[in-house]
Amino acid sequence: MFERFTKDARAVVKEAVRESEEAGASSVTAEHLLLALLEREGSRGSFALGALGLGEGRESVRAALGEARRRAGLTQAETEALAGLGIDVSEIVARVEDAHGVGAMSGDRRGRGRRSGHRPFARDAKEALTGALRAATAHRDRAIGDEHLLLALTARPGV
Repeated sequence: MFERFTKDARAVVKEAVRESEEAGASSVTAEHLLLALLEREGSRGSFALGALGLGEGRESVRAALGEARRRAGLTQAETEALAGLGIDVSEIVARVEDAHGVGAMSGDRRGRGRRSGHRPFARDAKEALTGALRAATAHRDRAIGDEHLLLALTARPGV
């Protein structure tokens, strides 16, 4: 499948690997793919993100992803649904962090991940790459571009 990736899509994947290394993650996730897409300039995916006003909002996206990670990956919609049932996710996170330290629910493995070398792709990243292939096929495109990666990521539930 990687041989069908355009130059821009390959650059996104390589940047996602770099993002995971920089974060000390043990694998490349869909979050790393999204952050890598936000780094690109002059590609179809970056044009689409810019049209949505996200071209300059990389840090706000990073902060929102970090906040979702602190909530053990719960989306804002899930947090609001739980609040409707009387469950205060913020209070639960605060109590867990008081007992076990900041970021205890995030699943971060800083310091425990690989320092260098090959990083595997997590299930969500693999699903995004497969989704990009499906998007390209559905549009009858011969190559998989970063715009297809963006489509695949937006089709997934999330923050």
